[in-house]
Amino acid sequence: MRSNRIRTTALAATALLAALSLTACNGEDSAAGASGSTPPAASTGGQADQKPSAKGDAEDSSGDTETIDGTSSTNAPAAKGPDIKTPDTKTPAKSSSSARTVCKASNTKLTLTPVSRPVNHMLLTVTNTGSKNCDAYYYPALRFGEAQSVPPVYEDSKPQAVVTLAPGESGYAGVMTSSADGSGTGGYSTKDLSVGFAGKGGISDSTGPAAVVPLSKSVYVDSTLKVTYWQREMSDALSW
Repeated sequence: MRSNRIRTTALAATALLAALSLTACNGEDSAAGASGSTPPAASTGGQADQKPSAKGDAEDSSGDTETIDGTSSTNAPAAKGPDIKTPDTKTPAKSSSSARTVCKASNTKLTLTPVSRPVNHMLLTVTNTGSKNCDAYYYPALRFGEAQSVPPVYEDSKPQAVVTLAPGESGYAGVMTSSADGSGTGGYSTKDLSVGFAGKGGISDSTGPAAVVPLSKSVYVDSTLKVTYWQREMSDALSW
């Protein structure tokens, strides 16, 4: 009976030791799990796994990629605004109301020259001798010798716009002095010619005294005497 007790006690001690050993093992496993025994993820070698240095990973060149805490952003260069030029207020307008006047005897020079074609025609040239642009309105009011009236005009020769002459520029008018077939009447020869300038209001709108045009030789005129409107081109003046 004593022997059975000793054996029972020994078995109980053995069981107790086994239980204590199992408890110790479980405690170690729990501690290992709590400390994060999961293996680290494999590094991809990308920029996101790297921590920025003290100076940062941003590059100095404008527009390059800058990495901050694993986030990429692009610094695009600032857009350049359009160039805005300041108007040049020092240069006056080429043509203004204060820089133009009417063509008249005091600011022009007139010459009358014969031409070979058309027959019995002459070319009247007006040149701006003033310092401002001048407008040659309508047509020249011609008076040869002692004529009491000015000759009629070729109405179809009227230009689309008033002829404006800059200083030094010339305009033209064609003059048919007499008929080529002798149908004209009251013909006479003279070396006297005066030319009046029309104003903006018409041929009767006087701009002052008429200009006296010197003639190198006598000119024969008759009742068919006719003139064109002022033209910018010589060829237009001689096409009538």
